[in-house]
Amino acid sequence: MAVKPTIKPLTPARWKDFEALFGPRGACDGCWCHWIRLPRKEFEAARGDGAKAMMKALVDSGEPTGLLAYEGKRAVGWAALAPRSKFRRLEKSRVLKPVDEKPVWSLPCFFVAKDSRGKGVTTALLKAAAVHAAQKGAKLLEGYPVDTKGRKTADAFVWWGLSGAFEKAGFKAVARRSKTRPIMRRAIR
Repeated sequence: MAVKPTIKPLTPARWKDFEALFGPRGACDGCWCHWIRLPRKEFEAARGDGAKAMMKALVDSGEPTGLLAYEGKRAVGWAALAPRSKFRRLEKSRVLKPVDEKPVWSLPCFFVAKDSRGKGVTTALLKAAAVHAAQKGAKLLEGYPVDTKGRKTADAFVWWGLSGAFEKAGFKAVARRSKTRPIMRRAIR
């Protein structure tokens, strides 16, 4: 059953909501949404409390970090959202290397509370991301979802999002260097 969550940017005032959503493990193995932001060695050194402190500092700085989805007063979903250059791990990826020289904002990471999965939270986050990024001056929004081709995939492996959710939010595949990993874009105004 689809829900209509309220979507808000992560700000210092919403840090406790983000912290509650991510839980004591930082969503996945101490990541705190920094696996995609840092080269491997830097992430390994920061994992856990270090990554959490880095995310808190980033949020406190006012730099774009992402969006939270709320059901009532509880945060139930997260989407990382910022200019692609902020996600340094993408620099070294052969599969997700830039399609062209156009400046894009990226949506490389999602986390939805277990009891809210399968309810359209990711699609709602994607649609809200287009509005939010446009307000910040972005013209293109890009994501790197997993294309499961109807196969069941463990939730832990689809933190990139699912291609079906991207399609529902108006994204189109613009490159595919891997059978299961399209690069999807949406033009925004």
